[in-house]
Amino acid sequence: MRRTALLVSATLLTGLLPFAVAGPASGADDPAPVPVDNFEGEIPFANPPAEGIFTWGSDTDDPPTLELAARDDAPQGEKVLSGTYDISGYGGFTHDFAFDKPAHDWSASKGIRFWWDGRNNGKKVNFELKDGGANGEASELWTTSFTDDWTGWKQLEIPFTDFTYRTDYQPVGGIDQVLGLTEMWGYALTLPVGGADRFAMDGVELYGKADQALRANVVTDAAVYPVEEGRSAAVKITVATTGSAPIDEPVTVAYETAGGTGESGKDYIPVEGELTFPAGTASGTSRTVTVATLRDKAGENAETVPLKLTVTGAKAPAENPQVVIDAHGLPYLDAKLPVKKRVADLLSRMSLAEKAGQMTQAERGALTTPGDIAAYDLGSLLSGGGSTPTPNTPEAWAKMIDGFQLRAQATRFQIPLIYGVDAVHGHNNLVGATIMPHNIGIGATRDPQVAYEAGKVTAAEVRATGIPWDFAPCLCVTRDERWGRTYESFGEDPALVESMETVIQGLQGAPSGKDLKRNDKVLATAKHFVADGGTEYGSSTTGTYTIDQGITKVTRQELEAVHLAPYQDAVDRGVGTVMPSYSSLDILGDSEGPVKMHADAAMINGVLKDRMGFDGFVISDWQAIDQIPGDYASDVRTSVNAGLDMIMVPYAYKDFHKTLSDEVTAGRISGKRIDDAVSRILTQKFKLGLFEKPYADTSGASAIGSAKHRAVAREAAAESQVLLKNAGGVLPLKKSQKVYVAGSNADDIGNQAGGWTITWQGSSGKITDGTTILEGMRKAGSAVTYSKDASAPTDGHDVGVVVVGETPYAEGVGDVGNGNDLAFSAADRAAVDKVCGAMKCAVLIVSGRPQLVGDQLGDIDALVASWLPGTEGDGVADVLYGKRAFTGQLPLTWPKSEAQLPINVGDSSYDPQFPYGWGLTTLTSVPGGGTSALKALAVAATVAEKAGSETAGRAIVTKARLLVQQKMGQTITAASAKPFADADHLLLTGHYGQAVAKLTAAYRAV
Repeated sequence: MRRTALLVSATLLTGLLPFAVAGPASGADDPAPVPVDNFEGEIPFANPPAEGIFTWGSDTDDPPTLELAARDDAPQGEKVLSGTYDISGYGGFTHDFAFDKPAHDWSASKGIRFWWDGRNNGKKVNFELKDGGANGEASELWTTSFTDDWTGWKQLEIPFTDFTYRTDYQPVGGIDQVLGLTEMWGYALTLPVGGADRFAMDGVELYGKADQALRANVVTDAAVYPVEEGRSAAVKITVATTGSAPIDEPVTVAYETAGGTGESGKDYIPVEGELTFPAGTASGTSRTVTVATLRDKAGENAETVPLKLTVTGAKAPAENPQVVIDAHGLPYLDAKLPVKKRVADLLSRMSLAEKAGQMTQAERGALTTPGDIAAYDLGSLLSGGGSTPTPNTPEAWAKMIDGFQLRAQATRFQIPLIYGVDAVHGHNNLVGATIMPHNIGIGATRDPQVAYEAGKVTAAEVRATGIPWDFAPCLCVTRDERWGRTYESFGEDPALVESMETVIQGLQGAPSGKDLKRNDKVLATAKHFVADGGTEYGSSTTGTYTIDQGITKVTRQELEAVHLAPYQDAVDRGVGTVMPSYSSLDILGDSEGPVKMHADAAMINGVLKDRMGFDGFVISDWQAIDQIPGDYASDVRTSVNAGLDMIMVPYAYKDFHKTLSDEVTAGRISGKRIDDAVSRILTQKFKLGLFEKPYADTSGASAIGSAKHRAVAREAAAESQVLLKNAGGVLPLKKSQKVYVAGSNADDIGNQAGGWTITWQGSSGKITDGTTILEGMRKAGSAVTYSKDASAPTDGHDVGVVVVGETPYAEGVGDVGNGNDLAFSAADRAAVDKVCGAMKCAVLIVSGRPQLVGDQLGDIDALVASWLPGTEGDGVADVLYGKRAFTGQLPLTWPKSEAQLPINVGDSSYDPQFPYGWGLTTLTSVPGGGTSALKALAVAATVAEKAGSETAGRAIVTKARLLVQQKMGQTITAASAKPFADADHLLLTGHYGQAVAKLTAAYRAV
């Protein structure tokens, strides 16, 4: 599912605010301007925490290019800040002040001004200030915008009073929603979308003298005040000033209860009056208005009582607060009733607009205003990859989501939101969370208990931040390593994928859903239905993608055996939601051609819901219905009629809500289909206990990133390591050895965690807490020398360890051919050559898929597939130093060349570098005995199979596999590789006798 960090969206830009041209408008007695940025080189291009200018964007193409360009017409000095951009999502640049120095005080100035080289393109540019908080990336955002509708240089003056508080993307904790100006951390500009252009600006400075009379604001402590019928709500009203100075003139706030759905005198006691804050009142002073509600005996839906505020002498709040008298006495609110009856009662009361709202999911950062949650009766919000609160802490997550849930309380039936995230390998959006190995590494463990424990830890950490829904696990069966999502799969064999579906119980608990109310469980999502792992290389039509979101061409038999099989198991395990794939399905021989999965009624309604008996709800992928052929109304109609129950429309929630309602009114979508969809959604909300407890239970937050949780991730990382080659017994390392460590991925926690870590695409470097492989080795061993590029002298070392591989990516951005390949980088290749040419060496490949070793294999003594082990590099060190034995097995076939792709277990032609299921061990003893031992094992395996003893069968086949591997060594041939790989598939399907027979054939073929 495509997720983008949403710092700014074009849909969020405020309206055009008045600007003035500098000159006569400035007072004659104004102080001299205060320079902020002259763009002469005094401020570098640098990222936080240092002071500097840096770019950002929704993907790799959206950040603008920047340069300090010399221009004869520069308004100030000799240079200007110049750049180009071509933005599809969002992008811009920021000037942050240094985090380790005091924030700047701008409170003495009237506003900020700068020169802009107009292009007369009629597009809006968003300008933001960063006020308060811990630093420039943990500050409040205050925004305005201007329209570029002139040509040439123009100086824009923006009074601080023109900036408005950004309600859609804000930090949480210790922030007062007041533009204080005494702790300023910089500014940012968001450039226009929808076309390539260039820009130039110069001379950012503060101007004028602060006008105390324009700096007072009135705010309330909340926008919504839910209260039980018969109780009172206390609305706190505060006066605050820019710069935090006392107010110079009196501020009055007239208030009255008016409008709403509550009836004055029947549902509440009306109040009316006026509060006065005299001149000299300190900023932050509060008064309270109490609204008392009245009790009656009738069951009722929620009723609103707006408190109208009329402010004189200061800015009024952005919206009037409203008291909400909680719904009460209705059957759907009775937790003792069966869920089915609660759903039926609630559904019978809902309007079409309310039902459409439940089927709508928006990105939290795309809300025009938080009030839209109630205005559109939204059923769900999500955080895309990197869409996080600031600061990115558990407390901030919980407070942010509680704020959204509070807004949902202002609806008639107070139906809680269901908030979702892509926690695909731990709570990977959250800094400091426990990051597990990606699924490909979990598949390499061959240990269903590891998958279960990984899901269990993930669920506990996600739910502790107020999130009840996880868009995981991915049940794709990956069939081509060129796919950028390969690492999201457990492997290429559907039997392996099915064996790892214990993760669903780790996430959800019991298949019945009875555990979903617990504070350590979340609703799981099986994705991406169906056959996303089978897309054909070159079939994608999404941007520059080569395989992701392409077309899967299969026979119906192959579809059933390979791609559909894992979903039946997921349904049997009670998975709560299913997400269709972006890809298209082309079933060979049916003459229909490719069909977008989001439009495939035969698969969603016919197979998933009817044949498999799936009773949860189907959630679309990110903007995925937009890829269905036809206009928007057709997209909505087709997808909902095909069986989609909730639609992820991150930016288009308003359009979707209206279009869906219009389609139902017109009869093109039946009311029965809508009721079915909403019933499925409400059922899961009731099972999660959200009606009783909509807000975050943070009692488990102390366990996030805890030693106990990291121990689970460490164990998973250790078991995921696959030893491909170990000539001369180089591994395990000895603590007495002097070890030389090199390579790009030895000391980079971002690289070893991979994509979907903190941001959608992930990134290199120290992006979260954890232990790198190098750090783990230093704790596990003794003398370790580290030289990333192997430039340090190699003399005097006993063994080398070179950690190479990929840098992070996600989805189609990582497709081979889209700027990626399967070869080592030149730097990694050089490091391997140097270290392995100087001493015995082990090479670890940190990657989301197999890498082509090629002619370097002969020079490498030991080779390890480390996959993407997550934040616990200690787990990798554990097997390197023999604290644990290598036990991992290949979840994918390791190819010799890209020309072999796709190559998978079961292929008629099969000649890989290493076969599926391959994995050497460093156990102290490996079984021996040759063919006689294999005969005995075959008999024992047949007995175990007849007895249905999985534990005994797996142990017997594993013993046979290790025996055969020892003989095969590094002389793997097509004749031995094929039966060897087939044996592992047979083991996973419970055919232990046949598995040993295949291993015997591999033994004889050597």
